[in-house]
Amino acid sequence: MNVLQINASARSEGAQSTRLADLVVERLRQDAPGLSLTVRDLAANPHPALDEAALQALFTPESDRTPEQAARVALDDALIAEIQATDVLVLGVPMYNFTISSQLKNWLDAIARAKVTFRYTENGPEGLLTGKKVFIALARGGKYRGTDTDTQVPYLKTILGFLGMTDLSFLYAEGLAMGSEAVEQAFADAKAELEDVFAVA
Repeated sequence: MNVLQINASARSEGAQSTRLADLVVERLRQDAPGLSLTVRDLAANPHPALDEAALQALFTPESDRTPEQAARVALDDALIAEIQATDVLVLGVPMYNFTISSQLKNWLDAIARAKVTFRYTENGPEGLLTGKKVFIALARGGKYRGTDTDTQVPYLKTILGFLGMTDLSFLYAEGLAMGSEAVEQAFADAKAELEDVFAVA
């Protein structure tokens, strides 16, 4: 089993979303001790944003790309190959200003490529990253689950589903800015919820 862990915090050290993602991987190891794990830390190794130069590179035929354009496309190609080879995806997702981090957005923009990870058909778009289990580890300072202020879950359901990833499990650690007792309780609740996910699987 190939597991890809994406740590999408702006911090490489001390990120609560990474802590929660680590718990998911630890639980996966209990059932599959021989799993192969790839960890991509988007704070330590940030992916460039989708800007004008990147778009020009992507829309230039491969044979006509400059060395700089080829190098830029190769950065996205590496992330696409990584997710294509993955059986289980674990996303560590912090909440910044009611949405996902720019680090995670850049990663999602990189792996969303027409005719490679999705395509348009007579019946509408079809995601090509199918057959993957996805765990989304959500860390929030406040408590937003199930409210209109939680824009992360609808967005992630939409973009991941668009790419063909529909087997999603959302795990929450909330109230993390509300004191040490709240943090302890949040992770205890998250662990219990994680066990419930594996009990159903």
